[in-house]
Amino acid sequence: MRSDASVRPSDRVWTLPNALSMLRLLLVPVFLWALFTSRDGLAMAVLMVSGASDYFDGKIARRFGLVSRMGQLLDPIADRLYILTTILALGWREIIPWWLVGLLLARDLFIVVLALIGRRHKVTDIAVHFIGKAATFNLLYAFPLLLLGHPDGLDVSWVLPIAWAFAWWGLALYWVGGLIYAVQLRDAIRSRGASPVGRSA
Repeated sequence: MRSDASVRPSDRVWTLPNALSMLRLLLVPVFLWALFTSRDGLAMAVLMVSGASDYFDGKIARRFGLVSRMGQLLDPIADRLYILTTILALGWREIIPWWLVGLLLARDLFIVVLALIGRRHKVTDIAVHFIGKAATFNLLYAFPLLLLGHPDGLDVSWVLPIAWAFAWWGLALYWVGGLIYAVQLRDAIRSRGASPVGRSA
C-alpha cells in the first residue's frame, strides 16, 4: 500500500511503482488459473510475487519520490482485488474455512460503507493507518503459507501453525485497522462540521 500525506502526488502514470501494481493486477487471473487447475506450486509463487510487489511499490514510490495520483488509486484497487480473489479461491479449494472468508469480506464491506459515508460528507483524504498496512502484510504471508501447508499441496504440515498465526494476526489487525479508520472518519466529519467551510457547505 502507498500512502504518505507529506508527499505531493504527481500526475505521472508510467512509473516503476505503478508498473508493480499493474503486475499485481495481471497476476490475479494467473493465480486463479493455477489454483483451479491444482498447479499449487505456481499459485504459491504468484502469491509470493504479488506480496513482494505490494511491499516494494510503496517503498520505491516513497524512496524515490514517485508517489502519483494514479498509484494512489491503482495500489488499493490491486490490494483489494488480490485479497478478494485469493480468499474466495482458497475458500473454494477448502484451504481456508468459509467463516474466515466471511469475516474478511465483512471487513471490506465495512470499509466500503465508511467510504460512502465519507464521500457523502466530502471527506476523502484519510491516510492509510499503519495497522491496516500490518494487517495486509500478515495476510500476504498467511496465504502462500496456507497453500504450502495444505494436504493437497506440498504437504508440509509444520508450516500450518505459522500460516495460521499470520492469518489470525492479519484478521485481527484487519478489523482493528477498519475501526481506526471509522474513528478517523468520525473525527474528520466532526472537524469539518465545526469549521466555517463545513458549516457553509
